[in-house]
Amino acid sequence: MENGTRVRWLNRTVLGIGIASFFSDLGHETATAILPVFLASIGAAPFALGVIEGISDAIASFSKLGAGWYSDRLRSRKPLAVSGYFLTGAAGASFAVASSWLHVLAGRTVGWFGRGIRGPVRDAIMADAIPPEASGRAFGFDRALDTLGAVLGPVAALWLVAVTSYRNIFLLTFIPGMLAALSFAFIVREKHRDPTPTKSFNLTLKQMPPGFRRFLLAVGIFGMGDFAHTLLILRATQILSGAEYANPVQLGVTLYIIHNIVYAVASYPAGALGDKIGKRRLLALGYGLSALMCVGFVFVPSNFLFLVILFMLGGMFIAIEDSLERALAADMLPREIRGTGFGVLAAVNGVGDFASSVMVGFLWASFSPAGGFLYAGALSLVGMTLMLRLKTVK
Repeated sequence: MENGTRVRWLNRTVLGIGIASFFSDLGHETATAILPVFLASIGAAPFALGVIEGISDAIASFSKLGAGWYSDRLRSRKPLAVSGYFLTGAAGASFAVASSWLHVLAGRTVGWFGRGIRGPVRDAIMADAIPPEASGRAFGFDRALDTLGAVLGPVAALWLVAVTSYRNIFLLTFIPGMLAALSFAFIVREKHRDPTPTKSFNLTLKQMPPGFRRFLLAVGIFGMGDFAHTLLILRATQILSGAEYANPVQLGVTLYIIHNIVYAVASYPAGALGDKIGKRRLLALGYGLSALMCVGFVFVPSNFLFLVILFMLGGMFIAIEDSLERALAADMLPREIRGTGFGVLAAVNGVGDFASSVMVGFLWASFSPAGGFLYAGALSLVGMTLMLRLKTVK
């Protein structure tokens, strides 16, 4: 029976989406790894990176909302997804000709617009191609390949920096970017569907099942404390510097690599386990692991091995979160409005990511790192409680 299940969910659509995710993140993370030093080399002030990331993230969040709703009205969503992958790959390569940080901002904005429009469309195509009982495995498989690209991207950047210029590296990222677009175009098979009759965005939102709205509330509250994990590198570096470890910055980056490896390795098993024991319960457990990690960073001793455990917890809970939030959404959303639903889910996560990083950073700077981690841990516990109370989904 297991073999039969494997045939049903690991089809060419799931495989094609996973390959596209791998190549896209490989190119994106290679460019991102050298972006800060490239900006410095062209005379950009440190605040420029914050402006670039903030504006591009906002563009991505809003484009996810619109693209998901618009895709429900198309007979074929696939061309929209392919164009999104193309824009993301081309935008990263465009940094090669940038002469100021404003050029980078323009390219990043275009790239994140592409990333925004492809996300909910890709997820809707995936959800249509798999049975509900295997959605955890399918979305976990995609997340595993995506994260593998995120792990290999910085490694590729480190190697390329030693042999060529920053501008040439940006140009080279065009190759995986286009391989992502081509993989989606030629491997993915979209199921035939009738487009949803034209309705306003607000009217479509009103069609969302009540259970899905409660699910979004739990996701949103958890997301308000789910800060960017690059802050973990900063905290680890501070702790290790205080303990007089040699090369604390290198150790901090090493910890983050361990975090991403755990994230990549755990994504598929997390999805598969969710299919077996219940996605909602396992997702709630993931939120609980987030709270545990935050508490650990409040009371962490100046010990590298203890930090390894906390970074592994961080990679584990993100693997559970990213695999099962989308899988649960796929189970709960009617097929005709899946694009809109995935767009709303992505936007809720995007707003939460921005708000949480700002709030944690504010509490960190105004009071102490412990204040930021306690805030994040408290919201993780509230999100876990709300997720456990959802009775309409398994």
